Amino acid sequence: MALRSAFVLCALLFCGLATANPAPFDLSGPTLRVVVTRGSEILPASEVPNLAVGDKLWIKADFPKSQSAHYLMVAAFLSGSTNPPPEDWFFPCKTWKGDCARDGLTVTVPKGAQQVMVFLAPETNGDFRTLVDAVRGRPGAFVRASQDLNQAALDRSRLDRYLATIRNLNDHNPYEIKEITPLLARSLGIKVDEKCLDRIPELQASCLMQGQESLILNDGHSQSIVEALTSGPGADLALAASSTPEAGYGYYSPYISSIIDIARIFDSFHLAQYQYIPALASQKGAALQLTLNSPPSFHDPKSVLVIGLPAVEKAQLPPLHAVDPNEIYCASRDSLVLPVEGAPLVFSTGYAHNVMLQLTGSDGKSVYLPASADGTQGGYVVDMSRVQSGQLGESIQAVLRGYWGFEPFSGPDFQLRNAHAANWTLADGDNESLIVGRQDTVRLKADSVSCVDGIMLRDPSGKQIKADWKAVKPDEVEVKVPLQDAQPGTMTLLVNQYGAKQPLPISIRAFSDAGSLDTFSIHAGDASGVLVGTRLDLVSQLMINGVVFTPGELKTDQGKDRLTMQAQDAATAAALKPGASVQAQVTLNDGRTRTLNINVQAPRPSVKLMDKSVQPSQSSAASNIRLANADELPQDARLTFSIRAVSPARFARDQTIEVASPDQSFSTVLTVASGAIRLENSKVALVTLDPAKAFGFSAFGPLQFRMTDDGVAGDWQPLATLVRLPALKTIKCPATPDLACQLSGSDLFLIDSVASDPSFKHASPVPDGFPGYSLLVPRPDAGRLYVKLRDDPSVTNVITLDVQQLPPTPEELAAQKARADAEKAKADAEKARQQQTPPSPAPDAPGTSSSSSPDGSGSNAAAATPADSAQTGDKTAP
Repeated sequence: MALRSAFVLCALLFCGLATANPAPFDLSGPTLRVVVTRGSEILPASEVPNLAVGDKLWIKADFPKSQSAHYLMVAAFLSGSTNPPPEDWFFPCKTWKGDCARDGLTVTVPKGAQQVMVFLAPETNGDFRTLVDAVRGRPGAFVRASQDLNQAALDRSRLDRYLATIRNLNDHNPYEIKEITPLLARSLGIKVDEKCLDRIPELQASCLMQGQESLILNDGHSQSIVEALTSGPGADLALAASSTPEAGYGYYSPYISSIIDIARIFDSFHLAQYQYIPALASQKGAALQLTLNSPPSFHDPKSVLVIGLPAVEKAQLPPLHAVDPNEIYCASRDSLVLPVEGAPLVFSTGYAHNVMLQLTGSDGKSVYLPASADGTQGGYVVDMSRVQSGQLGESIQAVLRGYWGFEPFSGPDFQLRNAHAANWTLADGDNESLIVGRQDTVRLKADSVSCVDGIMLRDPSGKQIKADWKAVKPDEVEVKVPLQDAQPGTMTLLVNQYGAKQPLPISIRAFSDAGSLDTFSIHAGDASGVLVGTRLDLVSQLMINGVVFTPGELKTDQGKDRLTMQAQDAATAAALKPGASVQAQVTLNDGRTRTLNINVQAPRPSVKLMDKSVQPSQSSAASNIRLANADELPQDARLTFSIRAVSPARFARDQTIEVASPDQSFSTVLTVASGAIRLENSKVALVTLDPAKAFGFSAFGPLQFRMTDDGVAGDWQPLATLVRLPALKTIKCPATPDLACQLSGSDLFLIDSVASDPSFKHASPVPDGFPGYSLLVPRPDAGRLYVKLRDDPSVTNVITLDVQQLPPTPEELAAQKARADAEKAKADAEKARQQQTPPSPAPDAPGTSSSSSPDGSGSNAAAATPADSAQTGDKTAP
């Protein structure tokens, strides 16, 4: 039955959460002043985390003078969820008159009490009696309300402190938010979205304050302070449900869980005459400032304010511990920060008070200094200027001591050191690690580095430059030495320490960058190897067993240099035995030498190309181009080539053949498993390559291949030249000999040029990016055209298409007639010109007279030429 009730309660709770979220506590209420007296000690309620039997409570409600409504204040003690409290555990006080108005209410915690609650009820007849009956009738509900109110108040104190600090930083120095927020979040147990810290400073604060109620992380210490005294599976299930993701708030919301529980409990208190509304108590010095989530009502049902005071229980001391128990701190600093965590209430409340740092020197004497919790610095801050340097000796033990309410408590222990002339040395391996031309790193070691205040670099000229540093271990600092503009040589690091009058000099030496030598790879039979490392441009030579290798091509890949080293004596280098472990000596340009252990690797795998054949595709035949070079491979054809194993002497099934372009912009790996490699026997294999499938349409140019065996690649060998073929359809030539022919087809941009002769004296180039389907070409000589492909323009190929002679068109006939007429007219004009021109006189015959005849025609009138006769129609024979 109890379990069924629990499930019903859980179902009702989820239904309630689905319909409405609890109202936030954002209404300002009245102020309560509460003072607790235990024996002879008196503390304000803001410094009391728990009450004890016999404590005297002084409670006074502060209302403004203009307050017109009268409130009855009732202090009530509870004794657990299953035990109705006696009627004499209820203490009324009329806040508007008499002793209560003037002096407040003083009550003593009775024996057996476990919770304390304060009620503020509007004045009515029977108000006190009604309230007593309500509490005695449902003590478990009010016990649970007391627990949730205390839990919510403690969690709210952490949230308020976090938000107030972020707002203050945003108003005064937003550039400190990124540095301070992680320390503040660690101190207060707040969940921070780290992405907010990546934003610009002006936007960080608003991002960090989003979803305020869900920022609070679960804190076991505050929960133990208000530990529930209820029992039964129903209450447990309700509390568990309020903290689940299914309830809509997630695991990071104990504060929201408490508020949900408060809303559910107080909703069940609703009566015709009274309704109970919760009031959260925030610590404001000696006063408790009340905050409401619902405005009070003075009409039926009237509002009764319910306030929870600290539980009556054994003190739960704060579980403080040092962030780094092994850290050593400097006692010579004026302001010392001791990082602690584990108890967020130390930073958000006044429960921990009168905290002192006890310092005990080597002579056993102790000094006490005040310590204050500062969440922005992530721990307790101590003013050490009151202690003279060396007063307590070189090594000091420290412990935090203070009071948690009325109870004394001891915090974590710390180790402190005073500054002294320690023996500072360079860490092992750092003697030659500093390289000029860049900011470099060196590590300094001492028995303690806690008192380092700053480090400067002094160069040979006496110039001092600030060096960045950080402590990486209690006895080691890492220094960023600024050597960008430095020259190789001896320099000095000046270590300034708190409390020391003079800096401590440490001599260092900077070198030019020698880089690093990682490996040298060379295979037996090779005349060259590859040196891998950094700054290999400084290498002048490498020597193995007397064989000198000199630098060749230098490449850089992923931050590493790869330098080809070529042997000066190739025959001697090729004689290096595989598997031999030898030591190489590397010489730098400045004369420094480095040694490198290497192993001569097995010979590179190699094969011999025996033969190859090309199987054209249908589209290759449709190109109507006869390739003149057997090394040309159509892109859509299939190539089969045979190879013979050389090294190793037999093929293995895990060996591969890689085919690629010279720049390896496209490549493919052929394997036995894929069927691309077929073994004829253990020494001969046939390899099939389908370029279209392996590389795609846009691959072209020379192809090379090599064999790879167990990750080791052999040398590249030429294989073929991959060409893409256009599809040529027709060659049509007009009847007029002077007109160009037309070549039609597709993918004509793959043609470089077309000529009518093999020597390409009469060629027609094809422009880059030609998109058309026909182009004008020279008239073929002997019926053939020749073509050079764009993918291999060094080879002259033959177009196999027959030329189609087109009949003359009417336009061509008209043009022919016009040309004939023009030629005839030209001839006629020439004849007419000749007739109009007088012939030159013939020389006189001997004995004849050159004088004119009496009629004036002269003696040449009868000397007509045959042509003249033809022109005049003279048919007389000559």
